[in-house]
Amino acid sequence: MNQKSGNAFRRMMNVRGMRGAMTAFAGLIVIYLAFGIINPTVFSGQNVMNLLRSMSKYLIIGIGQSYVLITGNIDLSIGAVVGMSAMIAAKLMTMGISPAVAILVTLGCCLLIGVVNGFLVGKCQLPPFIATLGTMFVARGVAYMVNGNRNTDAISSGIGKEAADQFQSIFYYGKTAGIYNTFWIALILFTVFFFLLSKTRTGRHIYAIGSNIEAAKLSGVSVFFTITKTYLVSAFCSFVVGLILCGQANMGNMEAGNMYEMYAVAAGVIGGISPLGGTGILLGTFAGAAVWQTLENGLNMIGVQVGIQRLVIGVIVVFAVLLDVVFRNGLLKKRPAGNKTN
Repeated sequence: MNQKSGNAFRRMMNVRGMRGAMTAFAGLIVIYLAFGIINPTVFSGQNVMNLLRSMSKYLIIGIGQSYVLITGNIDLSIGAVVGMSAMIAAKLMTMGISPAVAILVTLGCCLLIGVVNGFLVGKCQLPPFIATLGTMFVARGVAYMVNGNRNTDAISSGIGKEAADQFQSIFYYGKTAGIYNTFWIALILFTVFFFLLSKTRTGRHIYAIGSNIEAAKLSGVSVFFTITKTYLVSAFCSFVVGLILCGQANMGNMEAGNMYEMYAVAAGVIGGISPLGGTGILLGTFAGAAVWQTLENGLNMIGVQVGIQRLVIGVIVVFAVLLDVVFRNGLLKKRPAGNKTN
């Protein structure tokens, strides 16, 4: 029985990206306990609920960025699309348009950015950094233009207090089974996209492109369509987070989502998603988002300045990427005695 359990554990740990995910979860436990010992309020039920709600935004955008990172690309437009989503949805609702219609129109606009990103990177073969940097400015420009370079009024001014309260309840303030709906939304998206990445042909194609794009082409993988799908996932996740921020503030903020593309990268790489492509699982992104938010929450609760918080998290991100490079290049493996150099 013990031998079977050991074999099952080894098989689980041999799953692509599982080691990075488990390392992130171990780090999460250590960080959470350390902050809790310093300030026991960290262990309070309300703080845990708030932590889960806050990490949900990072988890959702982390999912989108992880899909893109696994192909060896990056999406810098995520934060701007979040802001565009919040502004378009809020503007439409302040005009008296029903939340359902506003959500559908906003979704279409966000997915259009995903299609453009996929076309520029997958078809035109532009460097993803340049392509998504361009769409980042476009999306942020739209966010500014939607309401004439100013934040929107309260959404309740257009659709009424009852409808606004319902919208806010669904996306931010409401609870189901004692847990904020924001977390349930994130958990549902995580489950769906985890299945698509790990159990479908599209998921296998995503990993194939990230591992060796030329080999993937020779194997019949449609690089353009697969890369476009990853950018559509990223745009969709940004759209959802935009609605969450809109619900949180009861309005559209032109700066909503600022720096979120970096938060998304951090959630992925802390959890073992390789920025070099081909490696990582969404379970790691879950752990990475939790680590990020636990660090932010804990550092706040012990009174650490914001500048130091950013410094600490930045060092952790760089260290995570450095470890990925070290393990990929086998720098920790012992070299044969005959290969020693003077």
